Amino acid sequence: MHPTELTLGTWTVFGGGTFVDLIAATTNALNGALLARRPDHFRDYTFVGIVLMAVIGGIAGGVTRDVILEEPPSAFTNPAYIAFCLVAGVVGYSVAYAGGQLFREGLFQFMTSFSLPWYAIIGAQKAVEAGYPVLGALAIAVIAPTAGRFLIDVTSGVTPKQFVRGEWFIATAVGTGLIWIVLDGVGVPYWLSVAAAFLAGFVFRVLALYRGWEEPLARGPKGLKVHPDRRPLLGRKLAGRSQEELRMLGLAVDDGSAG
Repeated sequence: MHPTELTLGTWTVFGGGTFVDLIAATTNALNGALLARRPDHFRDYTFVGIVLMAVIGGIAGGVTRDVILEEPPSAFTNPAYIAFCLVAGVVGYSVAYAGGQLFREGLFQFMTSFSLPWYAIIGAQKAVEAGYPVLGALAIAVIAPTAGRFLIDVTSGVTPKQFVRGEWFIATAVGTGLIWIVLDGVGVPYWLSVAAAFLAGFVFRVLALYRGWEEPLARGPKGLKVHPDRRPLLGRKLAGRSQEELRMLGLAVDDGSAG
C-alpha cells in the first residue's frame, strides 16, 4: 500500500467481546450528545460540537482502557466504533430538539444506566485477560465507563461526575465489574456471567436513580462555618472578630445602626 493511502480497516461487530464493547460505546455516545445539550453543560455548542462530544463520550473510555492495557485502541482499528458513535451523536442531537427537557433527561439517565455496566464488564474482562490482579481489573472497570463523562464535564466547565454526590456512579461500575470477575472466576459461561453482571449493575443503578440513593457527603472540617454564598470559613478564623470585621468578610449585614 502507498504511504499516503488510507484504509478503513476491517469492520468487526462480533467476537472477543466486541459486541458488548460496541453496545457500550454506542450508548455512551448517545449519552454524550444528550449530556452536551443539558442546560448545566451546554456552552453554545455547534452541531459538529455536539457530535464530537458524542464521539468523545463513546470512545474515550475504551481508548483509555486499551492504552493502559498496552493494546491498540479498538476504536481506531475497527471503524464500526466511530461510525456507530457518529450515528448515535446525530440521533442524540435530533432527540435534543424533538422532545421536552424532562424526556431528554429521562432518556439520558436510562441510557447511562444501560451503558455503565456494559463498559465496566468489558473493562474487567480485558484487564483479567491481560493478567491484571483483581484490584487492577476493578480500576479498569471504573475507568472504562467514566473517562468519557470526565472529559465532557471538564470541557463544559462542570465538576466531573466522579467527584460529586450522585446515585452511586462509581459504586455501580465497581460492583458490576466485581460480579463479572467472581462469576468468570468460578467458571460461569461467558454470556451468562455477562448477563448476570449487567442485570445487577443496571437494576442497582435504576433503583438508585428512582429511590434517590446517593453517596454520603464527606464531613467538613471541625468548626466549619458556611456563609450563605457557600464560602466556608473555619470557626477559629471568626473567633473574636468585631462586627466591622465580620461585615468586611461579608458575614454580617450593616443594618444602619451605629457600630
